[in-house]
Amino acid sequence: MKDSLTRRRERESDAEERAREPEGERVCTECESGSLVRSDDRGELVCTRCGLVVEEPNVDRGPEWRAFNHAERQSKSRVGAPTTQTMHDRGLTTQIDWKDRDASGRTLSAEKRSQMRRLRTWQERIRTKDAGERNLQHALSEIDRMSSALGVPRSVREVASVIYRRALSEDLIRGRSIEGVATGCLYAACRKEGIPRSLEEVAEVSRVDRKEIGRTYRYVSQRLDLGMKPVDPQEYVPRFCSKLDVSAAVQTKTNEILTVTAEKGLLSGKSPTGYAGAAIYAASLLCHEKQTQRDVAAVAQVTEVTIRNRYQEQIEAMGIQ
Repeated sequence: MKDSLTRRRERESDAEERAREPEGERVCTECESGSLVRSDDRGELVCTRCGLVVEEPNVDRGPEWRAFNHAERQSKSRVGAPTTQTMHDRGLTTQIDWKDRDASGRTLSAEKRSQMRRLRTWQERIRTKDAGERNLQHALSEIDRMSSALGVPRSVREVASVIYRRALSEDLIRGRSIEGVATGCLYAACRKEGIPRSLEEVAEVSRVDRKEIGRTYRYVSQRLDLGMKPVDPQEYVPRFCSKLDVSAAVQTKTNEILTVTAEKGLLSGKSPTGYAGAAIYAASLLCHEKQTQRDVAAVAQVTEVTIRNRYQEQIEAMGIQ
């Protein structure tokens, strides 16, 4: 009994000493590493190497209610939607329902309906109080429309909205169309997030032509110092191979051709989409799954001449007869 009491007191004293130590100097008791991080959601001190929970709080920071499906979670939650950059007011606004009914579902009187109609009108006026907010509202709606047409994820829309907000604050919109700057910001966001979309694809869903998009994109990226890296042709390979319905062996061979030829400097100054399409055409020939140059060029949105020229250069660089 005495030994157990002594051991418990020793453990308590060790715990108090560890609690007084700063997190940067504490080590894991399992693997003796100092890579401890504190999780934001639970407040636990966890070792990133072995996964041991070194310390856990006694306070439950979660909600006091329980939910077993999405519908219960939505009905019991007392908070609204998270803020987002894709709306001009970041989602921090009040929405007045268009249904003329009260909380119990009963129809409102004529006087109340007239009052709600006036409130909706003033709500729309208050949401966009100046020209800058009206500009932002129109641009963000364009970004959302083009993002849906391109099928890009939500993260790209958020990044594009942040880039446009920066361009608006730096007064880069003056003298340029809202659609052109919005499209240039969306193209920049696709490149920042590693989502391969060519200028031709972006121009198809935009209301401005390809030349203006390219000009605006270069201007915005230089003025905002976005630090764009060259596009890797391998980013286009999975999507192009999926559209052409080729096997995994062709996709693997395509990546091999792109890696070898890029190391020899053939990629410099070439269009990444045409270069990727030519590699797919070469790989299909080597894997005996021949694709026509017309089909590959249509998927890559380049000419057949581009596919033919890039394909011959890649074959010579690979040393294949």
